[in-house]
Amino acid sequence: MKNILIIAAASLLITSCAVVRPGEAGIKQRLGKLDTKVTTQGTIFFNPFTTKVIKESIQTNNLKLALRIPSKEGLSVDSEISILYRLEVDMVPTVLQNLGPNYEGVMAAVFRSASSDVCSQFLAKDMHSGKRADIEEAIKTKMEETLTSQGIIIEAVLMKSIRLPQRLSLSIEEKLQAEQDAMRMEFILQRERLEADRKIIEAMGTRDAQKILAEGLTPEILKIRSIEAFIELAKSTNSKVIITDGRTPYLINETKN
Repeated sequence: MKNILIIAAASLLITSCAVVRPGEAGIKQRLGKLDTKVTTQGTIFFNPFTTKVIKESIQTNNLKLALRIPSKEGLSVDSEISILYRLEVDMVPTVLQNLGPNYEGVMAAVFRSASSDVCSQFLAKDMHSGKRADIEEAIKTKMEETLTSQGIIIEAVLMKSIRLPQRLSLSIEEKLQAEQDAMRMEFILQRERLEADRKIIEAMGTRDAQKILAEGLTPEILKIRSIEAFIELAKSTNSKVIITDGRTPYLINETKN
């Protein structure tokens, strides 16, 4: 009998405590009424006949949605969305009391409404461009207007996958290809212009050098150059015939021995 009582007492003790792990929030619910005290980690003792402990995650969670969102031109765009959120620790009882344990369903409904309002102001192609971040931030702000006061913190709205209608996708691809071709042609033209400028500068440099050289060839310099050439020629062992007017030597013929 004693053993039975010990086993019963042990079973009652086990069933009358709950362990709240890090990243969780535990709240007692006594006779259907939620307690306002929130335990973030540790052990909660309670009367199993009148009370139970509800545990909710207070870590950052990822709510994934796949849905169609409208665009400004009236197109339907298929998208995959991730909503990163967490519960405000002190407001977990409020979340459970006002939204219930299926609060993610409420979040999804709020997102659909917010995304419809925001995306209808943007063209479909904007969802594939740098404006995607603006769309995500606008949806996040719109959701916060409803959910922050309810105890749900929206950390980010991420549009992970956007699938545009096929015709629009082809049009965008053709436009991008045309822009790339235009940029490539502009690069080629710029390169040719630079090459033409280089040749012009080179020709101008050659012309200026010849002009300077021609201007520097005075009669005195020509006479000196002729004398220098005559001296070098005289050093040769080959026989030569040189005719001169007595002032400037001039080589007429040169024959080898």
